[in-house]
Amino acid sequence: MAEQASGGEGTPANEAPGTPDAQGEQPSVRPTAPEPAKSSRAGRNLPAALAVGFGLGLSLIAILLFAPKILVGVIAVAVAIATWEVAKRLREADVLVPRIPLLVGGQAMIWLAWPYGTHGVAGAFGLTVLICMAWRLFDHGLSATPRNFLRDTAITIFVLSWIPLLASFAIVMLSEPRGNLRVLTFMILVVCSDVGGYVAGVLFGRHPMVPAISPKKSWEGFAGSLVFCVIGGLLTVTLLLQANSMIGVLLGVAVVLVATSGDLIESQVKRELGIKDMGTLLPGHGGIMDRLDSMLPSAFVSWLVLTALL
Repeated sequence: MAEQASGGEGTPANEAPGTPDAQGEQPSVRPTAPEPAKSSRAGRNLPAALAVGFGLGLSLIAILLFAPKILVGVIAVAVAIATWEVAKRLREADVLVPRIPLLVGGQAMIWLAWPYGTHGVAGAFGLTVLICMAWRLFDHGLSATPRNFLRDTAITIFVLSWIPLLASFAIVMLSEPRGNLRVLTFMILVVCSDVGGYVAGVLFGRHPMVPAISPKKSWEGFAGSLVFCVIGGLLTVTLLLQANSMIGVLLGVAVVLVATSGDLIESQVKRELGIKDMGTLLPGHGGIMDRLDSMLPSAFVSWLVLTALL
């Protein structure tokens, strides 16, 4: 928020700084701080965001088309970093989530999703929940009284569900027939939602959608996401998956709803923690979790829609 101009502390309002005072002395002039680099109306470093986005997108497309199994490792690394980012931010806010079982259990869910599908994911998730509860109960020793056990355990299970559980459905989808094209379809739709919302929001955004959570998100931007996502769903489902175009329409609407919700959920989490980004690894985007916020719920919903209708 821009501050109102003033003559400075101790300087009369009608006296310009740097003019001689009543005794004829020249007062010191405070050096002017350099202005910060301007960002776009959407609040991000656009050149850096575009460079990182294009680089990640082209890399993922190449992996999906030529070596789809490598994506399992890529997702595993991304989930580990995102979990660490969120756990670190939570512990800075004195929410003591058990990082080691979160990280190990999250990796188990990802790697078991490939050979065992949803059964492997569910088994790893349930076991990790039990370990996290016991870990948090005794992390100060057997004789110490746990502090904030209920709150910290609930948030731990939330993080476990939010990141590795939802991400594991991308692996389950990858293991299905033409799974690489299914995953590519859902990723394209998330990009369509992001790009459509950004373009329409910057050009036409006038009516805030949920200003209490995300002041920059507008209804015009949401409409742009919806248009781009429906068109993207039509094209990808018809051309890549060679399926009924109406499935593409349904998938496009579903993805834009959950992608927007995922973005808002992370915005609210960051607002409660008093931070701008979860991390700083990706210039123009923030951390890995700041890039995954809309992709995680979209992976589950895409798997659900495509598994049910294809």
